[in-house]
Amino acid sequence: MGNTFGQLFRVTTFGESHGGGIGVVIDGCPPRIEISEAEIQRELDRRRPGQSKLTTQRKEEDRCELLSGVFEGKTLGTPIAILVRNKDARPEDYSEIARKFRPSHADYTYEAKYGIRNWHGGGRASARETIGRVAAGAIAKKTLSALYADFELVAYVTQIHEVTAKIDRSTVTMNDVEKNVVRCPDAAAAKKMISLVEQIRDAGDSVGGVIECVARGIPAGLGEPVFDKLEADLAKAMLSIPAAKGFEIGSGFAATQMRGSQHNDAFETRAGRIRTTTNNSGGVQGGISNGEDIYFHVAFKPPATIALEQKTVTTSNEETELVARGRHDPCVLPRAVPIVEAMAALVLCDHALRQRAIAWSVEALNR
Repeated sequence: MGNTFGQLFRVTTFGESHGGGIGVVIDGCPPRIEISEAEIQRELDRRRPGQSKLTTQRKEEDRCELLSGVFEGKTLGTPIAILVRNKDARPEDYSEIARKFRPSHADYTYEAKYGIRNWHGGGRASARETIGRVAAGAIAKKTLSALYADFELVAYVTQIHEVTAKIDRSTVTMNDVEKNVVRCPDAAAAKKMISLVEQIRDAGDSVGGVIECVARGIPAGLGEPVFDKLEADLAKAMLSIPAAKGFEIGSGFAATQMRGSQHNDAFETRAGRIRTTTNNSGGVQGGISNGEDIYFHVAFKPPATIALEQKTVTTSNEETELVARGRHDPCVLPRAVPIVEAMAALVLCDHALRQRAIAWSVEALNR
């Protein structure tokens, strides 16, 4: 039941990291949205392993197969199925963890919940599961662009460990983000981040950091209070990403150090529209978008798999030690950028369709 996300734009992912493949079924996508395998593939290429020396060297092309729901380059309004086959799985790399629990992984909790687990990699808990999310996100982005002419969505790395970047969220573009392997638009900070990740990788350790995401061109009105507030659904979406440990929108935790007179976003009229002079709310007030840029931060922990010896226990409760095997990222941030974008697109697309349903209902009642 926990494998489906969304209300009207519904996404169900399936597959394991070392199984036959990973896939997604998208239900509720409107008809006649232009989409191609090439557009989906472009997003998957940003997420795939082996992009640089900073990522896992697992060799997967992650070629997508569009199985249904699209005809002559347009969505049909029927379920869309996308499959990516695993090509470079090496389950033998994980034989040691068949009877050992990896620290801070999902090994113990999955076995505690189900009484069984797939120890070939992380199974469903692996970040490889996010292939389906990114594929679905590509379609959600195209749908949002069809609904809102000014829609833009950009995510980027703002911090890795103690290295922080200075980025103007109002002007940053996808081209700025893709200029370096760490996906940080601040060139000076990016250079330091790359050097740091290389040092950490060579030491057999790992580091975490922060990704910021901004959505532009979203009109006022998206969000379904009280339990499906826009920021609440964004928080759930982001915290469902592997290794995500924190979420804040707008001023976030910094608001705790401000007074109401400092934090309130005053209203004004600009170009005939109601606008706010500041955006401490992050584009969401009362759980509903207000027409300003929506921006938020997601904190990612250091990857749990490291090349250093760690203490653990066996499935028989015996204390032992574990030396990591396999191919893993010393820092997930660069590859997490398209995943954050995808999950944001899924939330925004779902709420956009829900808002249109309300608008159509009101229009019908007023006829």
